[in-house]
Amino acid sequence: MESETVRSPKSGAVRSRSIVVDRPGEHRLTETELKEPGPGEVLVRVAAAGICGSDREVYDGHRDPGFVRYPLVPGHEWSGTVEAVGAGVDPALVGRRTVAEGFRACGTCTRCRCGETSLCTSGYAETGFTEPGAFADRLTLPARLLHLLEDDADLRAAALLEPAAVVAAAVRAGRPSPGERIAVVGAGTLGLLAVQLLAASSPAELTVIDPRSARGAQARRFGAVETLTPDEARSAYGHFDLVVETAGAPTTAATSCLLARRGGRVVLTGMFAPGATGIDPVHLSLSQLEVRSVFGAPSSAWSDAVRAFSIGLIDPAPLITHEFPLERFAEAIALVGGGDPETGKVLLRP
Repeated sequence: MESETVRSPKSGAVRSRSIVVDRPGEHRLTETELKEPGPGEVLVRVAAAGICGSDREVYDGHRDPGFVRYPLVPGHEWSGTVEAVGAGVDPALVGRRTVAEGFRACGTCTRCRCGETSLCTSGYAETGFTEPGAFADRLTLPARLLHLLEDDADLRAAALLEPAAVVAAAVRAGRPSPGERIAVVGAGTLGLLAVQLLAASSPAELTVIDPRSARGAQARRFGAVETLTPDEARSAYGHFDLVVETAGAPTTAATSCLLARRGGRVVLTGMFAPGATGIDPVHLSLSQLEVRSVFGAPSSAWSDAVRAFSIGLIDPAPLITHEFPLERFAEAIALVGGGDPETGKVLLRP
């Protein structure tokens, strides 16, 4: 989508629309005057913004209170074009296509200095959850969070680079090696992106476990060799070197550990709700499993995802099934988590 020219507020203020969730279940479409970006900031014209399960949790009031702040403009999966820059920011950024990290990490705490920016100890702050997000025409954020794209990048597909970065973090944690037997549990957005990245590691087997036959077929098109339902997967318990869990369903953490061989590796990327089935500590210790979890994505994983996208190693575009303008937000959010197997990634196109 073509960006619009931003005029200085002194010469005529630019107005921008946004979806505001005032409290669970209540939203409105607002229009406000934009301020010029401050020092170290950029103003981005949003091209597309994805709606994911965590956005539905925010809307329904099911997100942990420590990880959301109402009233809120949601939207943490997005792409766009830089329209204006604040003091101290390279003016050459104007016109560049971009995505950006969601976590507003401090960059100075011990975890940040170790490269674990998603674990910043200075307090949780994230675009679309505690800071204004991209369910809007425009978004202001620190320039240091940008990851620039190629000039001809598909901004519609690039809106999915946030979940791709989460997957890249999971792949880093899982350390796949050529010739390994790998399973991906779940064939939603995260799972299908994981299949694309893991296929590049030359596994001997790449199996996707999901109850939906249509998602299984899509996983095979993305590089999976075999797809199994959860019931069929019982015969494969103890078989896989690496299991990447992406579903966040009540039983998938425990099941993923059962799928791993003794001494195998399990990476949990799904967002679990209270009451999910716990991992059996006896099985965990006797099997000597290595279990890692992923919450968001550090800067390094963002770099991995953007590079993979730039060279065509991942292509999120086929995951998109629905696109809506901001005015139809209610219809769009209702589709997410609604149970329709034909619903893939839903985008807002401001």
